[in-house]
Amino acid sequence: MTTVNPYIYFNGNCEEAFNFYKTVFRKEITYIGRYKDVPKTDRKIFAETDEKIMHITLPISEETTLSGSDNTVAYKESIEYNNFALIIHTDSKVEANRLFNEMSKNGQVKVPMNLAFWGSYYGICIDKFGINWKITTEEK
Repeated sequence: MTTVNPYIYFNGNCEEAFNFYKTVFRKEITYIGRYKDVPKTDRKIFAETDEKIMHITLPISEETTLSGSDNTVAYKESIEYNNFALIIHTDSKVEANRLFNEMSKNGQVKVPMNLAFWGSYYGICIDKFGINWKITTEEK
């Protein structure tokens, strides 16, 4: 099976963001690689400082992994072309509300959680790191 997993670029606050996401999703980070871990022969291709995150992995479910890094160039490009949102499908209205409330804390609510005309319980928020999230569950 082919899977698609989000990879998010940050401008120096990747570790802070992923510590936030691990509490929201109630999962553990399985990998953190820092730029200081890059072999000296390959360091010339990275402009980031030693302690910044080269790659981080947070498994969300069996099929989905959230990954990211501190990468100033890629971050600026992602802001310029920010034409996406991450959508979370939950099993219950209770879980949808919990995720929405935690994701939107210190962020921005774009569409409050509510029953949408197409029958889903749905909302949109931007988290405090500027990432767009859509959260939904089917009304039962």
